[in-house]
Parts: sequence; structure tokens; C-alpha cells
Amino acid sequence: MELGAVFVHFLMLSTLSFGGAITVAPEMHRYMVGNGWIDDAQFSASIAIAQSSPGPNILFVTLIGFTAAGAAGAVATTLGMLVPSSIIAVATFRWTEQHRERALIRAFRAGMAPVTIGLVAATGWILAQVNLAAPTLVAVTAASALVLIRTRINPLWTIAAGAVVGVAAQQLQ
Repeated sequence: MELGAVFVHFLMLSTLSFGGAITVAPEMHRYMVGNGWIDDAQFSASIAIAQSSPGPNILFVTLIGFTAAGAAGAVATTLGMLVPSSIIAVATFRWTEQHRERALIRAFRAGMAPVTIGLVAATGWILAQVNLAAPTLVAVTAASALVLIRTRINPLWTIAAGAVVGVAAQQLQ
């Protein structure tokens, strides 16, 4: 794996990550899995571990890099993802706050919401592909989604229930 190329690729992804790093996860998947640096299961596990851990959402980027190339890979992916987006976010926030009443600024903010939702949905689709072969995982995912849509229950309860189902399924095998 060429770390320079990975760093540059993640620099590019950083500039496209409206809504956070998770919105460009499908392209990360295509690049990292497509080049054979990690497999589907490792990619999904990186996101699952990072999302269930306390801390920033971007932890999965570090885990993907670490899985592919150890500490150097973690540094390349993390810095590549953080540097441009941080600079752009600070500069954009300062400018838009000064001009927040302009129609163009309001329209841009309103227009980015559906883009972000679509990118997050694409990420969910990529992550779901790994689980489609296991009916139990599909059922747990569907049940969790239904509970979260219809109630105001804390998502941690659905995660805990999924863990219980997973442990029970392992015991039955």
C-alpha cells in the first residue's frame, strides 16, 4: 500500500465530506476494499467499532487506516481526512456567519440537507451488504430500525438488544 496515495485520496475525500466522514464511506470502501488493502468485513467492523466507542465519529477512518497499514496507515488516513475539512469548516463558518442573512447562504444550507441524507443512506447500504447473507442480522437490523422509527427509545437499547441476540446466536451454534 502506498501511503502517499492513500493520504492524497483521503485529502480529496475530506473536501467532499459534507455531513461528516461517514458520508464518504462508500468511496472509502471502493478505494480501500477495491485495492485489496482491507476486506468487506474489516471495513464494516472498523465502522461498527468506531461508532460504538465514545469519541468523535471520525474514529472509523483511523481504524480503516490502521487495519490496512498499521500506525502509518492510521496517520495517513486520519490526517488526510482531518486537515482539509477542518480548514474548510473554520473558514466557511466564519464567512457564512458574517453573511448568514444572504439568500444564497440560506439556500446553500437548505440544499445541503438532502445531499447529506443521501450520502448517509448510501453508507448504510454499503454496510448492510455484509449482513444480507445472515437472516438473523437482517431481522435484528430491521427490528432495530422499526423500533427507532416508531419510538423515542435511546439507540443504545437497540445496540444492547442486538448484542444479546448475537451472543445467543453464538451459543446456539
